[in-house]
Amino acid sequence: MSQEACLPRKPWDIAFTAEPAEVAALRRSMRLHLGIWGLQHLVDEAQLCVSELVSNVITHVGPGTPATLAVCMSGTHLRIEVHDPDTSALPTLRDASTESEEGRGMALVDAVADRWGVLLRPDRKVTWCELTTGLPTVDGQADASSVMRAEALLGHYAAAAQPGGRGGTSRLTSTVAEETVIAAITDFLHWFRAHGRDADDMLDRAQMRFEAEYAVPRQGL
Repeated sequence: MSQEACLPRKPWDIAFTAEPAEVAALRRSMRLHLGIWGLQHLVDEAQLCVSELVSNVITHVGPGTPATLAVCMSGTHLRIEVHDPDTSALPTLRDASTESEEGRGMALVDAVADRWGVLLRPDRKVTWCELTTGLPTVDGQADASSVMRAEALLGHYAAAAQPGGRGGTSRLTSTVAEETVIAAITDFLHWFRAHGRDADDMLDRAQMRFEAEYAVPRQGL
């Protein structure tokens, strides 16, 4: 197993005040953590995403807004999130070549990120993006084929859920990916119950299998 796959990549976050002066410090923190994680090749793209996501809060929510930068691994992707308390000021996407400044930041994020979106929580908004790392496995702890199968299944589920059976897995539709996964799991639980199976037992069995598959690669660390 490669040294890169064995690196611990624990989630981290930084609370900050949305001011232009904070952007440089957040970019430095991103560069430092990516160096520790062995993901130096993502520094430029990640710093650009941090700059644009934070600038989006400054411009559309307001200077001085309390916010949080949170970074973690999402499968084999690097996930960057910026949390702010305004659930009404949603990011807009404009062509970066247009004269209008509004939305150009998200167009740049859209250009470099594999996917991005917005999650609305009761007390905050989470604007996120994910960058492809090129890692063959999830921190050397899980088979990437499991993630690929899940994404393929999610694509079929999303298509079936659309009127006329038309759907897709574009960057914009991924903004509701988490809710779609939860809906899919809920439908499977209904399926189990309709076929006389105990839903809680099925969840327990799935959790046990997940934990077993997650733990096996760690024996070689």
